Amino acid sequence: MCGLVGRARYVGHPAEPKGLFPAPATDAKLTSQQGASETAVFAGGCFWGVQGVFQHVRGVKSATSGYSGGTVERPYYELVSSGGTGHAESVQVAYDPSQITYGKLLMIFFSVAHDPTQRDRQGPDIGTQYRSAIFYANAEQKKIAEAYIAQINAAKVYDSAIATQVVPFAAFYQAEDYHQDYLVKHPDNAYIQFNDLPKIERLKQKYPELYR
Repeated sequence: MCGLVGRARYVGHPAEPKGLFPAPATDAKLTSQQGASETAVFAGGCFWGVQGVFQHVRGVKSATSGYSGGTVERPYYELVSSGGTGHAESVQVAYDPSQITYGKLLMIFFSVAHDPTQRDRQGPDIGTQYRSAIFYANAEQKKIAEAYIAQINAAKVYDSAIATQVVPFAAFYQAEDYHQDYLVKHPDNAYIQFNDLPKIERLKQKYPELYR
């Protein structure tokens, strides 16, 4: 469960990108149709912080915490937290493609929202339910994601290779109401303060033009 699993065993710190994080060389173009909506689904550890980051991104209409990548229909938090369903805590991002591109969302995902070099864990949270994953909706998203991972690895932005899975989207199940907007509702929570509020600050500092 977020903030509880494996905390005592975690002694390291999330990897930080070295230098200026590169923009994606392969990306979609901004559309001319204002008000349109497209969807991206990302998994990057506990969904509280990932949702909180994308809620502060210009062009994002909504960010919803939930579960993707598993084999059980209608999963719920305690079941997913057992690690036996194959689901990852995920965030569904609805965005306006006339304001922000899929590649720019990936840039934030890889550089701010989580540590993409950790495999089957994220900080104090351990298990496949906390893995790093991109659930692509179409061939274009797959192409952009795979090209960007190759670009980041080639540039040696991190000391370790990207561990993020790029897999086809199958289903997204919205998490329970008490998980939605958790960062906004519980800013004094110790887990939020230590793990997630620094992500919001990094977003603000690294990408002021994308922060809202």
